[in-house]
Amino acid sequence: MEWVSVRFAGGPADGTTRQLPAGPDGGPPRRWVLNSRDGHADRPGPDRPCADHLYELRPGQHADGCWTMAFVRSDPVGMTE
Repeated sequence: MEWVSVRFAGGPADGTTRQLPAGPDGGPPRRWVLNSRDGHADRPGPDRPCADHLYELRPGQHADGCWTMAFVRSDPVGMTE
């Protein structure tokens, strides 16, 4: 399986870079859901429920080979799927 670097812009994962699976076209998926249990800045605590954070791919790849996914919204766990 091929992997691509993606930088998340906005939302709780702002500035985070991760490896995502590449599609048949060599780019990342058009949408990606990060769960607050995934270990990014919005890590849940006893007083904060988990949430799903929807990101969408921005067109074009950066010169450094990294793609950008922009924050769309947060939903209660399972509502984004």
